[in-house]
Amino acid sequence: MYLRYIAFSALAALVFAPVMARADLVFSGPVVMGDGDSLRVGGSQNLRLIGIDAPELDQTCTLDTGATFGCGAWVAETVRKAFNGRAATCTAQQIDRYDRPLVTCTIGGEDLGARLVREGLALTYRESKTYAAEEKAAILADRGLWSMDMQDPSEHRRARATNRAAPNSAPDPACTIKGNISSNGRIYHRPGDENYARTNIRVDRGERWFCTEAEARAAGWRGARR
Repeated sequence: MYLRYIAFSALAALVFAPVMARADLVFSGPVVMGDGDSLRVGGSQNLRLIGIDAPELDQTCTLDTGATFGCGAWVAETVRKAFNGRAATCTAQQIDRYDRPLVTCTIGGEDLGARLVREGLALTYRESKTYAAEEKAAILADRGLWSMDMQDPSEHRRARATNRAAPNSAPDPACTIKGNISSNGRIYHRPGDENYARTNIRVDRGERWFCTEAEARAAGWRGARR
């Protein structure tokens, strides 16, 4: 099953749009991966790999079986096991609006961004298509994320931002079950349940929306009693 392509959002374009060129910064040393497209090198500030886009840490995908899978956390764990502690050299190509270097990195003489895309751990960035050939190879091999159904990371970020701005509004009108986290554990509330209207969803705290009760239960939530 291939990834569902969703139009690149204006918000994502603003967040990651480079605001100035800067190719005089070089970072060398052992790698500490943050997630699929961010890292620190030799104690540097947070860096972002240019030309790729990996799922967010809280992002989930759907397997061929219909089960929900934490693909963002899986990618982060995979890249940490593969690269943490290895020597890398990263060169800043641009600086983004948050003063964060956008870099290309090599580990063992190999372009890190190209490898992540080729192994299906990240997408080539929609605006640049820098690693289009590597992505095509991953698609043809049904490798990594391409074996799952995944929302484009840019669309996931847009939906998350919308949730923060309007925590009581479902980003998808077909997915209205609220997955709340409280002292009572992970509880999901269906429309019509007693506490549904006053339950707000905070995605930044790990709360989420579900489309079906089966999906909520599979993710570890239990239904509200009333």
